[in-house]
Amino acid sequence: MTTLRPFNCDDLFKFNNVNLDSLTETYAIPFYMQYLAHWPEYFQVAESPTGEIMGYIMGKSEGQPDSWHGHVTALTVAPEYRRLGVAGVLMNWLEEISEKKDAWFVDLYVRVSNTVAISMYKSLGYTVYRTVLEYYSGDPDEDAYDMRKALSRDVEKKSIIPLEHPVRLDDCD
Repeated sequence: MTTLRPFNCDDLFKFNNVNLDSLTETYAIPFYMQYLAHWPEYFQVAESPTGEIMGYIMGKSEGQPDSWHGHVTALTVAPEYRRLGVAGVLMNWLEEISEKKDAWFVDLYVRVSNTVAISMYKSLGYTVYRTVLEYYSGDPDEDAYDMRKALSRDVEKKSIIPLEHPVRLDDCD
């Protein structure tokens, strides 16, 4: 049975099995600590019965009053626990927290080449809102999809109407 629980500082020493994936963004310890300090309710771990970290989600709430939203900063599941619904459970958790914070939508960025993740997000009700050019640095830089899912506050679903043209990172709000 999978247990969801808040991420804690000790988890930073136990989540290498989850982060060892070429598509998982790995950050410096201060970055994780900043999220843990500012948005602890958005930082959850899925734990196996043996105490192994199966995956985690890290996010935040942000935006202006008319575009207040939940944001998924990182979602990753260890390879041995993929295709078991763990990512969906973690996403649902973040969406519920965002609903409680009266957010209009939840958004996330995903590499345009990560077709498995894009397919999963679409199955969870997310749509491509816009393409962000050269969002991910590398050789070469890679574009990202800004994917969104409207929450109950956005009755008319205005927050997910796709933009017709790509944007640069500097143009993102």
